[in-house]
Amino acid sequence: MGAGRDDFLRSVGLILAAVAFAFLPGAALSLGQPSAELTKQEQILQWINNYRNQPEPERLPAAVKSMLALGLLKDIEQSGIYVGFIAGVVGANPEKAEELLDKMFPMPPPDQIVIVKAIAYSGLPEWKELMGKFVERMPARRVVIERYLFGKMPTLRALSLDNPMTVDALWGYYFATGSSEPIQRLVVGLAWSRDRDDVDKLTTGSMVKWTLAKNASRDHDLLQYLKTSLPHQPKDVALPLGEVIEASETFEMTKIRKEALAAVQEVKVKGPQSSRNYAWWGQVGQTAFSLGCVGAAVMGQVYAGIPCVIGGALSNVALKYLAPAK
Repeated sequence: MGAGRDDFLRSVGLILAAVAFAFLPGAALSLGQPSAELTKQEQILQWINNYRNQPEPERLPAAVKSMLALGLLKDIEQSGIYVGFIAGVVGANPEKAEELLDKMFPMPPPDQIVIVKAIAYSGLPEWKELMGKFVERMPARRVVIERYLFGKMPTLRALSLDNPMTVDALWGYYFATGSSEPIQRLVVGLAWSRDRDDVDKLTTGSMVKWTLAKNASRDHDLLQYLKTSLPHQPKDVALPLGEVIEASETFEMTKIRKEALAAVQEVKVKGPQSSRNYAWWGQVGQTAFSLGCVGAAVMGQVYAGIPCVIGGALSNVALKYLAPAK
């Protein structure tokens, strides 16, 4: 790609550097100190980053309103980390859940899908009863509410990792709770980082591998959990998990990025390993690396290369970025 590719990467680097500034040690919020007002995306991400160490559930309604005002929830399929985080806070505070949700109103009908998904993803044993309390306040969302209530739409625990927002939503839930459950789901997805027959799974697995390594390098508890779980994993998970742990301890994430890009490039150019002659290029158009994803941005930023799986509008940009050099 030559100079054009270099210019593109530099532009991406500038964008990500702006996000990274919010997470420099000097910019971090001191635990136990009053938090700043959540009026900017950087402040919201910083708050999310600190949240599991300093839970402030009472601030969630104001944070959600800021997310809406900033357009962070405009595209629900690209807002997984925020949706997962909101769901995690609600789920971790069953006695306050109804009050927290109530304070998010009034909310424009198109944005109310956030509340619907947060309740459904919360993991609360009585989430259906909680959802029922808000049906009358969200008549425009009645169809999707009924689909969740009757099991026609999956909760977070039932979402497949190949869903574009699932990985980010799991990270959001972890940032809200510090729970090992979303991490267990992500670890299982590492097996896909070795897949050479399905570009969607390979891309998702690569993103999982990257985000686990990047976040574990900055989160001692997460790293220790990964180490503890390693002996209990099947071989197809244990191998990439070992690489994640090594990269986290040495702060060497470049190798993971390069190997992931090389693997995706190989599958794109040669086709599936099991059927190298099959004309499958169209499949690649449905999967892309999104350079704007925040799955790893909260703790370590997504450096150019291993972002989120998306489809549609950004596919052409991502395919151009990952296309063979000329």
